[in-house]
Amino acid sequence: MTNQSQSLAQSDSQQYNTELNNLRRDLLDLFSRLAYQEGDFVLSSGLRSSYYVNKTQVTLHPQGALLIGQIIFSMLPTDTEGVAGLTLGADPIVTAVSVISAQNKRPIPALIIRKEAKGHGTKAYIEGPNLPPGAKIIVLEDVVTTGQSAMKAVTRLRDAGYTVEQVISLVDRLQGGAELYQSAGLKFSAIFSITEIQKRFRELRR
Repeated sequence: MTNQSQSLAQSDSQQYNTELNNLRRDLLDLFSRLAYQEGDFVLSSGLRSSYYVNKTQVTLHPQGALLIGQIIFSMLPTDTEGVAGLTLGADPIVTAVSVISAQNKRPIPALIIRKEAKGHGTKAYIEGPNLPPGAKIIVLEDVVTTGQSAMKAVTRLRDAGYTVEQVISLVDRLQGGAELYQSAGLKFSAIFSITEIQKRFRELRR
């Protein structure tokens, strides 16, 4: 590679990273303004918390869905053959990522994992296109606390014959989910830690 082509490649990479950082900043502001709340809450895990991330305020927001799709798409390994998540929280996330993938001419199907098997028709746990056996699926999650929700999706997908090696979340509450995934041999990454959102929340309130 010539010096000129190396310089162009570096310039393109820097511009791409700048654009991603801008998208991430905009999404952080949405989470901090629209989704983060403080008070007394009981989480789906049964744990009590002094704060709550009402993620649907962002995942079902038009700009939020666009940002989520763009950012997570950039995080996917190039050999990803599908994205999936446990209903209901992951439904808008996998859909947004799939739409963005089509716009980028690298279409990635979305799968939705039911909590219970459908009571009629095919009685399936997994909804979406039929993918080839062994297809590499990335599990997407909205907010990770203990990590159990995404693990249900991982188990269902593996039982169906798919390959699952990674979980990507919008927010990590830093309450054991990452450790659970590590113990299960799964890679894990989150766009934001809860501490980032809390810091930005307080900055915006000044």
